[in-house]
Amino acid sequence: MIRHALPADLPLLPAIEASAATLFAGTAMAHVVDSATTSIDALERGLAQGSLWVADDGGPCGFLLATAEQGWLHIFELSVARAAQGRGVGAALLAAAIAGAPALACERLSLTTDRLLAWNAPFYARHGFVEMAANDPALPDWLAAMAQREADSGLDLARRCIMVRSA
Repeated sequence: MIRHALPADLPLLPAIEASAATLFAGTAMAHVVDSATTSIDALERGLAQGSLWVADDGGPCGFLLATAEQGWLHIFELSVARAAQGRGVGAALLAAAIAGAPALACERLSLTTDRLLAWNAPFYARHGFVEMAANDPALPDWLAAMAQREADSGLDLARRCIMVRSA
């Protein structure tokens, strides 16, 4: 079941994200295995905004964190615990965000991701997201600037992409 997050969920979400990150071991994105998880402050903001969804299978097993920005719902994190992967949980979370975007006054969705790993850009493409160049004039400045922020944080821009879709 996909639902909006509850305050009691917040302390459980970092462990889900850490579990999901283990999927990157042995890939070009292996550095995320030991990276910090999404801050509790960011999760609290998503909870307050109504842009934090949880997959609940007898307890949280996945989550999607987004934020509404100038008519766009930007997805910051989609994580599914390793034990729950391969069962459509990520797709269900993504569908909930897409369906929920209009209620947050968002007509478009966006995200940044690795363009090469099968469970990143190809996954989102199967759900209607298309890649856009950071210099595309259709992108708002805050979204176009994400590529540089990601490069500044050490991510390889040759592997990164911005993806968007309509709500």
